[in-house]
Amino acid sequence: MPAATVDQQGRLYLPARIARRLGGRGLEIASVSAGHVFLTAEGSENPTQMTGVLGDISVVDLLSFFNMFRKTGVLRFDLPGGRKDLYLQDGEIIAALSSFPAESLGEILFGLGRIEPEVLDRVGRRADNQNVLVKFLLEKNLVSASDIWQAVRHQAETIVYDLLSFQEGSFSFQRKTFGQKDPFQLSMSTQNLLMEGLRRLDERQLFTRLVPSLEDFARPSGKRTEDLSHSEGQMLAHLQGGDLPVRELIRRSGFGEFDGLRVLYHLVERGLVLIEGEAPGASQGELGLILDAFNDGLGLLFRRLSPCKSDLHQEVQELLRELPQPCSYILRDARLREDGTLDSRRILANLAGLEEGDKMRLLADALGELLYMECHIARQVLAKEQVTELIGAVKAATARAKDILGRN
Repeated sequence: MPAATVDQQGRLYLPARIARRLGGRGLEIASVSAGHVFLTAEGSENPTQMTGVLGDISVVDLLSFFNMFRKTGVLRFDLPGGRKDLYLQDGEIIAALSSFPAESLGEILFGLGRIEPEVLDRVGRRADNQNVLVKFLLEKNLVSASDIWQAVRHQAETIVYDLLSFQEGSFSFQRKTFGQKDPFQLSMSTQNLLMEGLRRLDERQLFTRLVPSLEDFARPSGKRTEDLSHSEGQMLAHLQGGDLPVRELIRRSGFGEFDGLRVLYHLVERGLVLIEGEAPGASQGELGLILDAFNDGLGLLFRRLSPCKSDLHQEVQELLRELPQPCSYILRDARLREDGTLDSRRILANLAGLEEGDKMRLLADALGELLYMECHIARQVLAKEQVTELIGAVKAATARAKDILGRN
């Protein structure tokens, strides 16, 4: 959180982006001690009643408190990488929203196998507004009302379950009453969600012993057995066409991430499926060469800019989240290494669900968009002649990617 300062005359100075959110409203002192000042904006229709930081106070503690005292309002969490809002009615969770891209309704529908990559691409900016997205999908007959209902509930549960793993961030609670019931308003027991979420955290640690990453690749071992559950047989059937990234295998199976990991874990445990860290031949293929070329450019930019900009790593991560479609799909959840380059496994897994002829073009477009945005940062922090020299070096580093695209 950026620092605020108070001068000797008692004038408070806030960072510009925070001041803009307040919209010029006055501030009232709600609570003060030698170690804190709690300010609230004047005229707020839904006043903030509680705020704090995660750490000694855990998410489980907070949800148990609001459930015990039957609070009604919005509990917001500002976390590393995004924000989550839980809507409470008498202490029970009735809705949950998230700014994390992987928890958007479009991504949830995609992860459950209800829509294909081309549909997710068509959704585009509609994904920013959940009501607009639902209307579009239903009007175009891309999903059923039952699919939407299941996805909304799965989305809310996923938001809560994933929230339990955060140990850093801040929270605030606004008192708010809810009027007419929303068609997607849920009825979920907060205590049941907490118990299930904690159980999943423990089980996931077990699953990762055999399936370390969703970006790893699964392939059938060739071992035969007749003693398969319906879910295990269904997942194995999706591997008959060849190796698949774990994330894509789970998506095609339609189980959801946690349940899919459970099924895959049992298949690996029985020796029916093998897990490999890299796609067979990925680093030698043209997709791998394009990734290597653009990573050279990204690494060059990062080495040159990081001494001038201490928060560069965080800003690039934010750029990854803000990319437009379809670039955001290609690079979604891609891990940014400490040297500013991108881990190829997640990107190759994203590409696995696309048409072969589109993969290289879409990959180059997505990485080119990120390079362009980082070059814009360079123009902000470097002198003009330094920028010209740097961009020339980046173009030279990525030239072989253009050669590959030109041959295809």
